[in-house]
Amino acid sequence: METLNINAIGIEVTTARSLASSLNVLLANFQMYYQNLRGLHWNIKGNNFFELHAKFEELYTGANDRVDEIAERVLTLGEQPLHTFSDYIEASEIKQGKNIVDDQSSVELVRNNLAILLKIERQVIAQAGDASDEGTVALISELISEQEKTVWMLNAWLN
Repeated sequence: METLNINAIGIEVTTARSLASSLNVLLANFQMYYQNLRGLHWNIKGNNFFELHAKFEELYTGANDRVDEIAERVLTLGEQPLHTFSDYIEASEIKQGKNIVDDQSSVELVRNNLAILLKIERQVIAQAGDASDEGTVALISELISEQEKTVWMLNAWLN
């Protein structure tokens, strides 16, 4: 009879390692999203400056908290979170938004970054569900709910 190697939270070690790897991809993308928001916050110009400057600050503050939660979930699974910019750039599907200053392009970048995050999160939540990893499912479910609402609002602003 085969015995499974179970980690401290009751998840098989190989499964936890695979989940942590997927969460690290999400973490890298979240860090790129966060940095894009900081750049947009600092550099936005035009008639919507006050509105978008404040909105981007709200979004990057929330993203900063989420980065910490994702990294801590990787640690909870018994693995190490990515933590260098080179790792983030290599692992991220989200690319750097550079020198974007106008309102339309800024909001489109945020919306498109969120679409990438949502795609990755749906993959992670499916993987976590298959592993009965309710902690990861709960975290990702909350992220998806928040981001779907933000995408709706950004689309309303764009249209």
